[in-house]
Parts: sequence; C-alpha cells; structure tokens
Amino acid sequence: MALQREDICERVRLVSQPILESLRLELVDIEYKRSGRDAILRLFIDKEGGVTLDDCAVFSSELSAVLDVEDFIPCEYSLEVSSPGLDRPLKSAADYERFKGRLIKIRTYEPFQDDAGNKRKTFLGHLEGLKDGNVIMKLTEGQAASIPLERVAKANLDFEF
Repeated sequence: MALQREDICERVRLVSQPILESLRLELVDIEYKRSGRDAILRLFIDKEGGVTLDDCAVFSSELSAVLDVEDFIPCEYSLEVSSPGLDRPLKSAADYERFKGRLIKIRTYEPFQDDAGNKRKTFLGHLEGLKDGNVIMKLTEGQAASIPLERVAKANLDFEF
C-alpha cells in the first residue's frame, strides 16, 4: 500500500529529528509534491541566528543517507533543503512566542474584527504573543487584533525596511 503525502511527511519528520537535534537545527516545514512519476521533497530548516549553506548541505547529506536506507518514498524524488527565508512561516505555538516583537502577516480562513471594528482576513502588525489560544498583534495602523490560532490559514514573518 502506497503511503499518502501526509504519511510521507510525518515519516520524514520522524527520521530527520535525530539529525536535526545532533546539528542543533529546527525543522520549520516539509513539502512533498508529486509531479508525474517523480516528486520533490523539500525541507526548510532554521537555527538561532539563521542557517548557512553549509548547514543545509550537511543536513541534506545526512538525511539523504537515512532516506536511502529507510526507502519508504514510493517514487524517484529530488531532496531539497533550504532556509525558510526572510518571510519564515510561523507554524507552531512556540513560533508565536519566539518571534514576539517582530512584524508578521497573518491570513485567516474567514474575516475577523480588529479592536476598531474593521473586518478583514489579512493582518499586518507586530506580534505580541499568544494568550488563551489567540494570536495578539498590534497592527501597523495602530489598532490591536486577537486572532484564534486555529483560524490562522497562513502566518509569516514580514520584513521592515
């Protein structure tokens, strides 16, 4: 029985964890996309102070060796490892604590009101953290917003010029 995309990502997450820990890296995200008979497996890694090209190369080499032995991906694939970039996604509750004070952009599944009564699905502002399962932000226009974490469709760091 062929593994589903979610199962492959979860198995990759599990086999990569010891490597990540030994290299003091953090797994930000995994993407697995099929394209015809082939596939692309992308892992985004990070560490305090940012990852280097050498970090990506070492992790890729070690993970590739483990994936060759485990051999659970049912087709030919390309392995890509990179940093999450300047617009790093916020994926876990810990990310919302770690990046307090940073400018972020959030898109929600449905419109929410900010504290001035404006309904919107896109919020840009400085992250104040998580409180009772809600992302607390000070929006760039001056008002505040409290967005339920489970209603966040996408959240990324944004960069200030």
